[in-house]
Amino acid sequence: MRISDIIEEYIKSEMTDNELEIRRADLANKFGCVPSQINYVISTRFTAENGFIVESRRGGGGYIRIRRLAMDKNSYLMNLIHSIGGAIKQQEAYQYIGTLYDNDIVERREAELMISALSDITLAPAGEVRDLVRANILKNMLIKLM
Repeated sequence: MRISDIIEEYIKSEMTDNELEIRRADLANKFGCVPSQINYVISTRFTAENGFIVESRRGGGGYIRIRRLAMDKNSYLMNLIHSIGGAIKQQEAYQYIGTLYDNDIVERREAELMISALSDITLAPAGEVRDLVRANILKNMLIKLM
């Protein structure tokens, strides 16, 4: 596992009542990394699209508070649909699918089928509009899950 994956898993495991308050420097010391690595993990893995709200306060008494959003399945899917935008890269689509799987919205086989349908190889004939087509396909898949 990469350090980013390890930090993400640690943060998720430490969440009680769907919330965690941490100090960036303490976490960086725990994992022997720079605080910017903690920032990277939080800004890329604990986003609204992934079902989290992050608050932070800098300074000596500063903290980072991470809260998991409590949403029903349909609200969660609508939030994802609205966050996709008009175009999406393959890796971003895969992250969305991973989030769906992690939150028990899709089963492993469904996730694998979605990944296959949204891959660059599958969408190669779409050429320059591949990312636009991928966004439309993913949004329609999410609508069907509702």
